[in-house]
Parts: sequence; C-alpha cells; structure tokens
Amino acid sequence: MPKGTNQKFKLYRLAQIMLENTDEEHYITMPEIIDALGTYGVTADRKSIYADLRDLEILGINVEGEPVGNRYHYHVVDRPFELPELKLLVDAIQSSKFITEKKSNALIRKLERFVSRYDAQKLQRQVYVSGRIKTMNESIYYTVDAIHNAISMNKKIRFQYYQWNVQKEMELRHNGAWYCISPWGLSWEGENYYLVGFDQGAGKIKHYRVDKMLHIRIMEEAREGKEHFQRLDMADYTRKSFGMFGGKEQNVRLLVDNELAGVMIDRFGKDVMMIPSGEDHFTVNVDVRVSRQFLGWVFSLGEQVEILSPEEVRSAMKEEIQKHMRQYQ
Repeated sequence: MPKGTNQKFKLYRLAQIMLENTDEEHYITMPEIIDALGTYGVTADRKSIYADLRDLEILGINVEGEPVGNRYHYHVVDRPFELPELKLLVDAIQSSKFITEKKSNALIRKLERFVSRYDAQKLQRQVYVSGRIKTMNESIYYTVDAIHNAISMNKKIRFQYYQWNVQKEMELRHNGAWYCISPWGLSWEGENYYLVGFDQGAGKIKHYRVDKMLHIRIMEEAREGKEHFQRLDMADYTRKSFGMFGGKEQNVRLLVDNELAGVMIDRFGKDVMMIPSGEDHFTVNVDVRVSRQFLGWVFSLGEQVEILSPEEVRSAMKEEIQKHMRQYQ
C-alpha cells in the first residue's frame, strides 16, 4: 500500500477521529477509520491501526472494541469529563455576569473539545437558552490573571475603576484616580467576581468588582495588610456581606416564620442555630455586615421576618421604611 502524504500525523489524526466521532452511544468500524484517515492524506492497513489504537492508551485515550455481527465497533471510553460535568461548567460560565458573551462562547467551544461532536451539540444547545446580562469589559481575563500573579508575587496592584453614567458611557471614578491596593483574594458572589484587598490609605479591607477594574498594573511594592487577612475567613467574610456591600459587623437577632427555615439555611448555612419561639416561629442570631442591602433583604421577606435586636439595627430598619413611605406618598 503506497504511503499517504501525511503519514507522520497518523497517530494524531487517529486520535482526532476517535475523539470527535465516538462516544458511549456512537461507534466507528475499521473500514470507516481507514476512510477517515484517507481524508487527511494518511494511508493505513488494519494491522497497523490495531497497534496504533493500543498506542493511544499511552496518550490517555482508551479505545474499546465490541463485536457487532461480523465486525468490531470502536469507541472512546473514560474521557476526562463526563457530559453532565461539562454541562455544569457550561451553566457556570453562562451564568457568570463577569465573563463577556464573546469570552463565554470561546470558553464553551474549548470545553466542546473534551467530548464527541455529538455531545458537543448538546453543550452548544445550552449556550443559547439564556439571555443573561453580561459584562462588556473584554479585559476581564487579563485582570484576573494579573491579580493572581500579584498575589503569588506578594505585590500591590494599581488600577482605575469605572461606573456607568446616564448616557450609558463608562466613566472613571474619582476623575480617573489610581487605586493602589494589596490583593489578598478573589470572591465569587451573586454572579460577580470581586477582588478582596487591603487599602493602606483607609486602613481597612475593601472589595472591588473585577469587571469594573481597568488598566491594572502590578507594582514593585510588597503587599500590606497581612495581619488583617491572617484572621480573616474569606468564605465567612463573603457570607456576612450582603451583595458584597460593606458595613459594621453586628450580631443580629431575627424572629422568623417557620416557613422560611430553608431561606435561613440557604443564606447562613446548615449550622445556623434556630431556636423555637412559639408554634409558628423561631429566632436566629447571625453575624452580618449591616448595610442597606441587608435591610433590603429582610424587607423583601415581608412580615415573616422581624429584626429583634440590637436596637440600633431595628431603628435603622424603621428609618429605611419611613424613607420608602415618604417616597411613595
């Protein structure tokens, strides 16, 4: 048999054919493998392909052959990801507001390479089921990468921060001033990505929406605020901050209708202590950063939740309600 023009790519093309065209439900026969190789300018006989299929295992591609009638059908087994796992990743990418539509589609196309073309279609169908609002900051990838690099290098970063104005234009905050922050972590909250860092000038921990950061640069100065983050549980910090808005941390006692037990567990975790109060209610004591967003969350639950203490927070809730009443009079 004369050799094809691309024999040196034989094993690579065989791997490509098997990965793209076979899965648990789709098989390929030996004649079909030979024909597919031929389209790439590669010639092969059965004996050499048997050996090549065994060699694919060295590359981590396991091919299984099953007898069907008087022929063997071959397909790839034990892929790095199962289809349900990739669907989960696709959903996470699609629901992430901090990833642009363009970058989301590029990421999903890369994930499609882990499955056959048949399963890739199932992933692609999921891409268009949602019209979620996405960020328009195309530099998000590089911003996140720079933050990770700064953390590993123990360096500060500087960046500009923007907001949208009523003309729907990006407008730099503080007249384009540069923010100099010591980055210590990244937090994913409410479909947004946040930088959590230390502001030496203010002497406290702050957080910033990563998709609103522009022109990030790694500085030569070493990070500051280590003593603050040594005693900070990042997950606990995120849980206490509603919508990642700051506020004074306080222990708040709530009276909650029994029907909202699941809401409390979803928000504060299964370890939250729920103390019965009569037949229809229970009380919880939770540590939160009291902000208008926290008060808004309580307000959204209506008559089924009441702030009992401290009086300072209870009064803040009354004041917020009065503001709304005056607004709608």
